[in-house]
Amino acid sequence: MEFFRPATWQEALALRAAHPDAVPLAGGTDVMVEINFGRRRPERLLDLTRIAELREWRIDGDAVSLGALVPYRTVIDRLAAELPGLALAARTVGSPQIRNRATVAGNLATGSPAGDAHPALLAAGARVELASVHGERTVPVEEFFTGPKRTVLAPGELIRAVSVDRARGPQEFAKAGTRNAMVIAVCAFAVALHPHTRTVRTGVGSAAPTPIRATAAEEFLAGVLAEGDHWTNGRPPPPAAARRFAELAADACSPIDDVRGSADYRRTAVRVLARRTLDWAWRAQTMPEGGTPCASNSR
Repeated sequence: MEFFRPATWQEALALRAAHPDAVPLAGGTDVMVEINFGRRRPERLLDLTRIAELREWRIDGDAVSLGALVPYRTVIDRLAAELPGLALAARTVGSPQIRNRATVAGNLATGSPAGDAHPALLAAGARVELASVHGERTVPVEEFFTGPKRTVLAPGELIRAVSVDRARGPQEFAKAGTRNAMVIAVCAFAVALHPHTRTVRTGVGSAAPTPIRATAAEEFLAGVLAEGDHWTNGRPPPPAAARRFAELAADACSPIDDVRGSADYRRTAVRVLARRTLDWAWRAQTMPEGGTPCASNSR
């Protein structure tokens, strides 16, 4: 096995171009498990951990940029107010030791339908910044996943950063699993209310070949909120509307039966999580004088 350890981003891109089969190594929490259990034997590893700029994060106006080496612990400790949904999801990732190393970008790169960060990133409307020796491009997160453990990453490309708008409304996340920690999600659901655009976004994990948005549920709820002027008056949506939102979220799923749960259970769990997170989001918001809900990360 060849092991490359570039010191600069440009050197990393050059090595990636010369060896497109080299497996990038950031936190290593997924790659090393596969290697240790004999599930993967890459001929080359591209260790990115010496590249200091990839560890940087910054708030630039209304957006937060997370370098490819920013771990979940940083999101939890430093960015919970700006990225509440992602912070909630980050708290469910592995153990404290794993959260100290595992990265949001690394989670994206694996392309797993069960990635804990993915529903929150979908709900928040994140963008994935990709780069190669040929240039850079930015991909909306909902276009990033192409199949189970497959992404739009082209040969020679690396994730440079993940950009997420600062929350301007409540965001919530929940997942179902056999226990509360150190578990792969049976299914997961995130919802974000965007009062400045009067829109709703969702993210569903481990309930389809890729992480998905429940767009019909989003459009339905946004219509209910607009029709009842809920964005201004702060009243929660009617129970019947909340139930319909949850049903549409479950209808968006195309789960499978596997060792972690049946397809029927996943649909039922998504329905429950959708209603629950919507209730949490509406309860979490406060309504200041301008009628604009504030982001909350109360749980």
